[in-house]
Amino acid sequence: MEEPEGPPATQALHILSEYGWYILFSCIAGFVVLQRIRAMLQAKSRKWAQASEAQIEPSLIVRRQEAMDAARHRMQQELDAQAVKYREKQKDIEEEKRREKIEAWDNMQEGKSSRKKANLNLEPETSTSSAAKPKSDKKSLRGGFNPLTGDGGGSCVWRPARRGPSSGA
Repeated sequence: MEEPEGPPATQALHILSEYGWYILFSCIAGFVVLQRIRAMLQAKSRKWAQASEAQIEPSLIVRRQEAMDAARHRMQQELDAQAVKYREKQKDIEEEKRREKIEAWDNMQEGKSSRKKANLNLEPETSTSSAAKPKSDKKSLRGGFNPLTGDGGGSCVWRPARRGPSSGA
């Protein structure tokens, strides 16, 4: 590198033209680093201030702990109340099911059929039998052709090529 001779202003301009971008980027990086350091120092000073307050006023710590304990106690009471309501609801449901079973048993002993149970028993049978029929109907309508399996459809059957390197020159 050549040192320019002349007034200091010319030398400064030469330095800026040679190293201007480097100087700019290093100034930006220095600014970012200083901002981060300042933020960390402020956070530490806040922690120290809180620690010194706690040492000066132990009653403040006690009050915070009591408030937290009271909030936990309230939340636990709400949870217990919800659990009791849920248990009662479950007992009611079980009692209703038990009554229905007793009624169905009494009706069966008397020779009466329970319409509710008869309808419930018929529905699953019809749904399973109806589910099986459309499958066979669809095959008969389409001629048994299924493009995914290659079944039916005549003598022309497309099959994907083998995986791997091609055989040939």
